[in-house]
Amino acid sequence: MQNLTQDDALTDFESREITLNDVAKKVFVSGCGPAVIVMTEMPGISPHVARFARWVREAGFTVYMPSLFGRDGAVPTADEGAAVFQRVCVSAEFRALAANESSPVTRWLMALARLAHAECGGPGVGAIGMCFTGNFALTMMLEPAVLAPVLSQPSLPLNEPAGLEIAPDELRAVKERLDRENLTVLAYRFAGDRICRAERFAAYTKALGDRFIGKTLPDDAANGDVSPFFAKHVPYPHSVVTQHLIDEAGQPTMAARDEILAFFAARLSPR
Repeated sequence: MQNLTQDDALTDFESREITLNDVAKKVFVSGCGPAVIVMTEMPGISPHVARFARWVREAGFTVYMPSLFGRDGAVPTADEGAAVFQRVCVSAEFRALAANESSPVTRWLMALARLAHAECGGPGVGAIGMCFTGNFALTMMLEPAVLAPVLSQPSLPLNEPAGLEIAPDELRAVKERLDRENLTVLAYRFAGDRICRAERFAAYTKALGDRFIGKTLPDDAANGDVSPFFAKHVPYPHSVVTQHLIDEAGQPTMAARDEILAFFAARLSPR
């Protein structure tokens, strides 16, 4: 069993340098079957994020896990994680504070989805964003290849609990596509999450109607044994399928994981 308190070398993934839109990023790829883009939470691809990616791989998918920030595979100290967070908040690739804007990095991620679909085939591509990247899977629905978007504790914009990190015209285009193709968006949060609050899910529901399927887990379903960054800077239930997941049968977080995998299977299985 993987030790989640130690750095993960990610040796069971192929490390690829992929250039899209004239921007090169490292992407960890593994598995076979239809593609799923796994976008890391803050402060980077931790052993917990890699564990979730392996679950996706074991469910019969090819995982594309882009390195967006932080040290890949690391369990950072609280201070190192905070430094990553501060750098990303001022990065031109992300919109950490502003509502009604889409982070520029989503254009690169849409291009990655197109590439992954071309390489892996199947009906389309799945995508899951977590925390800082939580809303990205919704914006990625502007790319026709993306069929199965999952938003896990979408946290941006940080200073507007009811704000949505997507441009209004893009949100309208996504809603039109969801209606036209009879698609849905799956989302998760903990009841007591102070970053992804109930107001955000209410805003998604207002914008997307019954195309948005938001699920709220009770706080007592969260794992209290977390890494130093989370212990110091995120001292409340937050990360549904990574840090705060309890890896035991019957746990609500494991049920959420299984729902996500089933969602990918239903959307991405060859018709």
